[in-house]
Amino acid sequence: MNHDQPAYGLWTLVIFNSAIFIMFAYSFFKPATARDWRTFSAFSAFIVALFVEMYGFPLTIYLLSGWLQTRYPGLDILTHDAGHLWSTLLGEKGDPHFGPLHIASYVFLGFGFYLLSNAWNVLYHAQRRHALATAGPYARMRHPQYVAFVLILLGFLLQWPTLLTLLMFPILLVMYGRLAVTEEAEMRAQFGAAFDRYAMQTPRFLPRLAKGPAAQ
Repeated sequence: MNHDQPAYGLWTLVIFNSAIFIMFAYSFFKPATARDWRTFSAFSAFIVALFVEMYGFPLTIYLLSGWLQTRYPGLDILTHDAGHLWSTLLGEKGDPHFGPLHIASYVFLGFGFYLLSNAWNVLYHAQRRHALATAGPYARMRHPQYVAFVLILLGFLLQWPTLLTLLMFPILLVMYGRLAVTEEAEMRAQFGAAFDRYAMQTPRFLPRLAKGPAAQ
């Protein structure tokens, strides 16, 4: 794509990119319960909102256009590069796709999808055995799938922040936190003391560096 030319109104790219990432996440997450579908639907809404602004209609750029053109007089808000707001705000020069934040976004996205895949594989086999998932990433944290979704969302925010996705992100964090608590109540009812021992040893979201009881 020529980054010096207007790059919006490309609705085919909106549909294609949204479908690719949603299907990719679906292939790893495979929602089965109503709770799974709520988690996946919220993630999908974020992805669609992102690509609509990235290739369809740049609402954030238009809303901020006056301020951006005042602060950055030479900025052409209709180019694709202008949508990489972090690069603009940080005063980075050159192609933003090779900037440190963009590279970091690929790390977040790659690790997020890798974690999502591994977590689903462990959970799938545990559910088939009607056992508690404690292997793989579940040995380090109790909710690796939710952590994976958050890493993916952070990766996209590093690439292309928008007002809508920035607003959605904390809402999704709260949603995933509440779903985790609900899920743990169900696991405690099903596995009893075994889950309590697991929860004491394994942090909910952030793996601990030192040994000791897990933080709630």
